[in-house]
Amino acid sequence: MKKAILLIPVLAVLLIVLFSSVYIVNETQQVVITQFGRPVGEAVTTPGLNFKVPFIQKVNYFDKRYLEWDGDANQIPTRDKKFIFVDSYARWQITDPLKFFIRLTNERGAMSRIADILDGETRDHVANHNLEEVVRTSNRTPVAADIISEMLSDSLVHIEVGRERIQHMIRESANRQAADLGIAILDFKIKRINYVPEVREQVYNRMRSERMRIAEEFRSEGQGEASSINGEKERDLQVIQSTAFKEAEEIMGKADAEAASIYARVYDRSASSRDLYAFMKAMETFEKTFDGETQVILSTKSELYKYLKDMR
Repeated sequence: MKKAILLIPVLAVLLIVLFSSVYIVNETQQVVITQFGRPVGEAVTTPGLNFKVPFIQKVNYFDKRYLEWDGDANQIPTRDKKFIFVDSYARWQITDPLKFFIRLTNERGAMSRIADILDGETRDHVANHNLEEVVRTSNRTPVAADIISEMLSDSLVHIEVGRERIQHMIRESANRQAADLGIAILDFKIKRINYVPEVREQVYNRMRSERMRIAEEFRSEGQGEASSINGEKERDLQVIQSTAFKEAEEIMGKADAEAASIYARVYDRSASSRDLYAFMKAMETFEKTFDGETQVILSTKSELYKYLKDMR
C-alpha cells in the first residue's frame, strides 16, 4: 500500500515530463526550438508529433499561412510635385522560420520591419513618377459616347509605366530587402490614393473646367447644326415660294391670254365692237393707273386724251 502511494508522485512527475517533452505541429504551423533563448537545430515545418528536452527547451510557433499587413496612409509627393495620401496593403509569409526568429523574433517585430520596408519603397517609387502614372494603370480608352470618348482621350496623359507596374516594382524591391529576414512579400497593392486638400481643390477645378469645355463644344456644335438647319429651311422656303410664284404667274398669264382671246373673239365681230373693246381697255387703264389725287398731263395725241375729248 505504501509502495502504491509512493508510485503516484513518480507517475505524476513522469507524466509531466512526458507532456513537457512532446509537442504537436499542425498543418498551419511551423516551429523553432530554443534553449535558453537560443535556437536549437533546424526549424520543424512538417505537421506531426515531435519531442524536445523538457523544461529546458521551448517551442516557438509561427504561422505558415499567408499573413496580412495593412499600412497607414502616408503623405507622399509625386515627381510633378503633387502631394497625395497613399494607403497600401500587402500579403506576406514566413518562408524561413529559423532566420525569421533570429532576425525578427515574432510577428509584431515582423510587422514593424515590413512597414519600414514597404513605406520606404512606396515613397521612393511614387516620388519617381508623375501623379498620372501612380493613379492610372494603362492607356485604355474611356467608356463613353464616341465624341465624349474622343474629347477625354485627347486630355489624358500617355502612361509609360502605370500603377500596376509601380506596385510590382515596389514588391520586387521589398523582397530584396526582406530576403535575409526569412519572409517573402507575396502581394502588394495600393489600396487608396487621396489628394491632400489643396491638391484636391485644384483637381476639382480642373475637372469642372474640362466638363465646361466639353459642354461648350457640344453647345457650339448644336448651334452650328441649328444654323445649318435654319439655313436649309430658309433655302427650301425660298425655293417653294419661288416655284409657287412662278406657277401662279404662269397660271395668271394663261388666264389673261385666254381672257384676251375670248375678248378678241367677242369684240372683233364689227367695227363698233372693236371700238367698245378699245374703250373698255382704256377705262381699265384709267382705273388701275389713277386715283383721286393723281395729276396727269396728257398729250393731245394720246389715246386716253381722245376719249376724254369725246366725253366733252
